[in-house]
Amino acid sequence: MQIEEKIRIQATPEQIFPFYENVSTWSSWDPGVQSSSIDGEFITGAKGRLQPVKGPEAKIEFTEITKNQSFTTTSKLPLCTMSFVHELVPSGEATEVTHKVVFSGLLSPLFGRLIGTGIRKGLPATMQGLRNAVESKS
Repeated sequence: MQIEEKIRIQATPEQIFPFYENVSTWSSWDPGVQSSSIDGEFITGAKGRLQPVKGPEAKIEFTEITKNQSFTTTSKLPLCTMSFVHELVPSGEATEVTHKVVFSGLLSPLFGRLIGTGIRKGLPATMQGLRNAVESKS
């Protein structure tokens, strides 16, 4: 199962990516995040934690990072992996920003329904929060 949301932000990927790299401030633009942290640097293989506003704290791993282009975090659930994919694609004077959540594994249909419904509802506000934060700094 996959959930996806896109938005255009009037900024370059280089102006947007620092909002991702500064993990401890995600809650300032993402209304679904109560707190977030990373152990060490923003690099592939780093580990961290994310406390959503609703639900239990999750251990996350940064499984892919391509500076100014994309990053992915994954969380392990019983018989399911939840991946959050963030992509930045230049588009004229703006950037097309995509956030995807992918559930994979045996219990992905179950977790897709249990967790995915809330994520689907919250993604538009997350994307708007990111746009507001970036465009107010640009």
